[in-house]
Amino acid sequence: MPEIRQRPANTGRRAIQAGGGIDPHWHDRHQIVYAGRGVLSVTTDAGSWVAPGTLAIWVPAGTVHEHRAYGESVLHTVGLAENPLGLDAPSALVVSPLLRELILTYTSAGEEDPTSPAGEAERLRLRGVLLDQLRRSPQRPTYLPTAQDPRLAAVCDLLREDPADNRTLTELGRVVGASERTLSRLCKADLGMTFPQWRTQLRLHHALRLLAGGESVTRVAHQTGWASTSAFIDTFRRVFGHTPGSRRA
Repeated sequence: MPEIRQRPANTGRRAIQAGGGIDPHWHDRHQIVYAGRGVLSVTTDAGSWVAPGTLAIWVPAGTVHEHRAYGESVLHTVGLAENPLGLDAPSALVVSPLLRELILTYTSAGEEDPTSPAGEAERLRLRGVLLDQLRRSPQRPTYLPTAQDPRLAAVCDLLREDPADNRTLTELGRVVGASERTLSRLCKADLGMTFPQWRTQLRLHHALRLLAGGESVTRVAHQTGWASTSAFIDTFRRVFGHTPGSRRA
């Protein structure tokens, strides 16, 4: 098992190649993580969060997590001593056009860079506006929890291997040796959502990765199991706030 190290929650930006990332680590400060280009995922033992360019991910201090990038990505991070959101678990937050520009501008130079008094005063004002915008940012339901029960985890693994698998919970239960009733109960207790909700989240996560790799919307809809391209677009827009074919996806 790789060593889980503490890393500084710096403010700055870095390029990450497609498929690259940062191994499990934790910070002693809170952090906002945003992909100015590409798609970003943050994973903990509890599950994963995924964010295209319209979302940022809040990571509380002390949370062991890892990052993965899909498509050529530029990672922007903002380290915070305070907790302006009052959240004690990771969350995906809506990034408005104004908040996007604030994050990009604020992370253009690290906090540790020497600055003139005038420049530092400007950064403090910029930071204040950035925090104000963060407090106004609604959360988006992009969380994909990880199953703990071995029977449910086996079902989830089958669908991770093929998100387009349309077998019912009853049919999947026969494969893992559990009844539909048992698995439904485990979904609510273990995942905090129904089986259809979890499968939709899984498909959306996979769809974002495929889109970041340049796949067409129609092909992504087919590969992730939607009955039609229009059904995929409607679900995607409802969850992420924009269509899968938009530039920022």
